[in-house]
Amino acid sequence: MRAWPRKCLAAVAALALVTACGNAPDPDPTPDREPQPTAAPPPPGLAPVTVAVGENMRQQPFNTERQALVPAGWTMSVYARVVQPRLLAWAPDGVLLVSVPSAGEVLRVGTDGQTSSLLTELTEPHGLAFDGSDLYVAESNQVSVYSYGAGQATNPRVIAPGLPDDSLADLRGIYEHALKSVALGQDGSVYFSIGSTGNISAEDRDAVPPRATIMRIPPGGGAAEPFSTGVRNGTGLAVAPDGGVWTAVNNRDNVPDPDGEVRTGYVNENPPESLALLTPGRELGWPFCNPDRGTADVGFLRDMQTNPDGSRMDCATLPPLERTLPAHSAPLGLSFAELPPPYGTGALIGVHGSWNRNPPRAPEVSFFGWRDGSLGDQQTLVGGFQYPDGTRWGRPVSAVSGPDGAVYISDDYADAVYRLAPPG
Repeated sequence: MRAWPRKCLAAVAALALVTACGNAPDPDPTPDREPQPTAAPPPPGLAPVTVAVGENMRQQPFNTERQALVPAGWTMSVYARVVQPRLLAWAPDGVLLVSVPSAGEVLRVGTDGQTSSLLTELTEPHGLAFDGSDLYVAESNQVSVYSYGAGQATNPRVIAPGLPDDSLADLRGIYEHALKSVALGQDGSVYFSIGSTGNISAEDRDAVPPRATIMRIPPGGGAAEPFSTGVRNGTGLAVAPDGGVWTAVNNRDNVPDPDGEVRTGYVNENPPESLALLTPGRELGWPFCNPDRGTADVGFLRDMQTNPDGSRMDCATLPPLERTLPAHSAPLGLSFAELPPPYGTGALIGVHGSWNRNPPRAPEVSFFGWRDGSLGDQQTLVGGFQYPDGTRWGRPVSAVSGPDGAVYISDDYADAVYRLAPPG
C-alpha cells in the first residue's frame, strides 16, 4: 500500500503556469464572505444555504459556518467526515461506499455517518462499480472484482493485472495521473481508465499497455484492449442510460497560443476540458490536438508545442467533442442520475476547480441534462465552495444519486461527504 499525496506532482514543477490536476490545498479562507455561483444557474435558480453539520463533525473547515449555493428549496448537510474521499458507489444493500486512495481503503458509510473498512491494504483504490453483487475496484496497478454480500467484499479476482503506476522503474516514481476509474457496460464489458504519466508525455501512446487510454475488457472476460485513445486523464467514466460510455477529461496545461507563445491569458482559457461519448477506436487527440473554444460540437486545433505542422496527427479529421467544460475546471467523478424536476435525467460531475489558474476556476457540482441521447448545457447544481478572492473551503470530487433521492457528494479538500436533499 502506498500513500497518495494531497498535492499533485505538478505542484513542484517550477515553471508551471497553470495545471488542472486539482489536488493541492489552498489557503484557508476567512468565513465572512458570500459564495457566488460559477456557471449559469439552472431554473428555478440557486440559493445560499448554511451547510448543516452535526456536533461530532465540526472539525475544520466546519468549525465555522459554511454556505453553499443549491437549488431553491434544497438543503445540504455533512453526511460523514472522511479524510480525502474520492469516488462513490452505492452497494446493493443500500450502503454508500467511498474510495480513499491515500489510505489504501474502501470504506462503508452508515446512515449515521460512521465509517467502517470494507477493503484495506490496497494500492491507491479509486474507481468503484457494481454489477449486481459483484464489486469492481480499480487500483492504480490493477482492476479486481469482489463478491459483495452481508456487508463484506470477498473472493477477489484480478481481471486487469500489471497496470502502469509510479512503481514502474522507467518512470522513476513519477506518474501524475496514476489513479484509475472503472465502469460497467450494459453488455457486461468492463471499462477502465489509464491516465497519462505527464502533461504532454507523447511516449505514453506507445507504452504497453498504452497510457492515456480508456481500456475495455469484453463480456465474459479476456485481455483488456484500448477502446479510446488520446485521453489524457479520463477520471470521469460512466455509462449513460442508453448504454453509451462517456468520459470527462482533464486536458493539458500551459498550452501555447497559435503563435507558439505561452501566455497566461491564453492558457487561462485553453484548452477546454472534454466531455466525450466514446466509441470503439475513438481518438481524443492528446497530446497532438486540443479542443477548440466552445461548449458543444467542438473541433480540435493542432498543439503548437507537440504538433506544430500537423505531421503527428491531422486534428481536422477528429470527430467534434459532444461537450466541454471551461479550461482547468478539473472534472473528476462522472455519474448519471435521475433528479427531481426541473432536472430529470442527466450527468453529474464533480468539478474540482483549477490548481493555480489566476483567477482560480471555481469548484462545483455540475449537471448536464440528458436529452435524446446527448447532454445539454452545463448547469451548476452546487456552488459556493470558492470565495471571490479565490480561496476555498471545499472541492467536490464526485456526486452520485442515492436510493433516497438525495445526491451524495465527496470532497477531498474539506474531508467530507455531503448529502444534497431536494424538498420533501
